[in-house]
Amino acid sequence: MKKTRIDRKFADLKKQGKKGFIAYLSAGDPNLEDTVDIVLRLEEAGVDLIELGLPFSDPLADGRVNQEAATRALDAGSTFDGVMACVAKIREQSEIPMIFYAYMNPLLSRGYEASIRAAAEAGIDGFLLLDLPLEEEAPYRKALSDNGLNSIKLITPTTPDERIEKIVKRANGFIYCVSREGVTGVQDEIAEGAGALVQRIKDHSAQTVALGFGIGTPDQARDAAGLSDAVVVGSAIVNAFHNNPHTAEGRATAAAFVKQMVDAVKAV
Repeated sequence: MKKTRIDRKFADLKKQGKKGFIAYLSAGDPNLEDTVDIVLRLEEAGVDLIELGLPFSDPLADGRVNQEAATRALDAGSTFDGVMACVAKIREQSEIPMIFYAYMNPLLSRGYEASIRAAAEAGIDGFLLLDLPLEEEAPYRKALSDNGLNSIKLITPTTPDERIEKIVKRANGFIYCVSREGVTGVQDEIAEGAGALVQRIKDHSAQTVALGFGIGTPDQARDAAGLSDAVVVGSAIVNAFHNNPHTAEGRATAAAFVKQMVDAVKAV
């Protein structure tokens, strides 16, 4: 498969000896037009990759903050086609790598292959499919490959080694290491076993390992970067943009907060 923006970005970071920073936001929160502005501000703050949540009414892997963001996006009228147009608009101004953090239902309901093709045409680089079991993914993985998209996989603290070995063989782009059991959401500290889990993954794969779930401060981001190749921050970023005014000044304040975390990661 031809190298994606994700592949090239992590290859460049590795060459520079730098850690990656991945920012999550829900597409369409507070609306799709503002999502374009937020992504561009995140890129300006030094974010390396954008993880766009595809709005869904029942996001089971998400904690309260990201569930509420998805609800706000749906209430604002976000649709699948609208999100694709949003991605295309971002692509007119930016080449930042972007993936969809998505559940299967919205893709299957409009035709899985057509959905994947539309995402690729809009300019997305890969998918993290939250509720697609490894045992059932074969027919779905082909559509990603055929459209030149990365297939990012989750590995959790409860994943046994033999399953980790199977997962990493089917993943590309990067491996998303879930730092703790449970759903997304800011925590007080990095989970005690996070470093050991990253090492278990690295015992089976040379791919980039990104550590996420629960990271919400510059200190936590720095600590997570010391354990992994990249850091994923979601709820804290969603909160920052939601809790500040939806004005240029408010967005600048939220982006400045994100930059503090980015700078902490880059200093490792």
